[in-house]
Amino acid sequence: MSAHSHDPDFRHAALFYAGDDGYVDSLVPFIRGGLEAQEPVLVMVPGRKADLLCEGLRSDAGEVHFANMAEVGANPAHIIPAWRDFVTKRSAPGRRLRGIGEPIWAGRTPDELVECQHHEALLNVAFHGAAAMDLLCPYDERALDAAVVEEALRSHPIVLEDGDFHDCAEYEGAESATAPFAKPLSNPPADAPQLAFDVSALDAVRGFVAVCAAEAGMSRTRRDDLVLAVNELASNSILHGGGGGVLRAWSEPSAFVVEIRDRGRIDAPLAGREAPASGQIGGHGLWLVNQLCDLIQMRTFDTGSVVRVHMYRD
Repeated sequence: MSAHSHDPDFRHAALFYAGDDGYVDSLVPFIRGGLEAQEPVLVMVPGRKADLLCEGLRSDAGEVHFANMAEVGANPAHIIPAWRDFVTKRSAPGRRLRGIGEPIWAGRTPDELVECQHHEALLNVAFHGAAAMDLLCPYDERALDAAVVEEALRSHPIVLEDGDFHDCAEYEGAESATAPFAKPLSNPPADAPQLAFDVSALDAVRGFVAVCAAEAGMSRTRRDDLVLAVNELASNSILHGGGGGVLRAWSEPSAFVVEIRDRGRIDAPLAGREAPASGQIGGHGLWLVNQLCDLIQMRTFDTGSVVRVHMYRD
């Protein structure tokens, strides 16, 4: 039994499978169980996996809501808002919901993988006391490293085995996800251009990003989105990070990256993953950045906070 309690209404479970046959044999009964109980079912998995499930479900497939995780969750910070939308639209008094979410697969980049793992832990915070739902997260033991499977055990309070839910002894508890996220980041290139800024230098920040992105071959539309995103981050640094920060930019094989470091702290675990309420003052910046950029890495260290934004090449 787990040493950490978990929400009896929101059951967040990991499922470990091997290959396509194991996938279909494990998930189709879970989906059918929801349909038989008249529970709305949302399946967010990569496109090919959805095809496998549709084939296994046959005529029942039309009763299931499907979304392509490769699109919805390309930026892992978009996944919790998608589940919130499902809960808001489909929940009703006395009715449970059922979902399958597969954000982690063998094709994820190392940076994406870390953000997906963080997302899995944050699910326990986002929906604690807020959703009557069984959410199942499949992991392909044949295709994923053992370390990924071990991390899944730490972020899921429950494991589904042979059709039954069991408490996960390795689960670290939701409280671990509420602490500031301090997973180490790779070092920026030694020759990455940088710019120190304060409130007087926002024009310089925008110009710096625009020029660096243009030199890296980013399209005009992508450059404009990136400039807007970095302007929001720099404004946050000025307001909440000690009055300014240091900006760096560099190219990677598949993306252009901009990093901002300041002396602030990001204490809200769901920052950037919750849509601002109508009329809300503040709290829009990180949400907007996540809508504009392909991948966001947010960290809080003893020395302050770091935010990196990735714009993938067209």
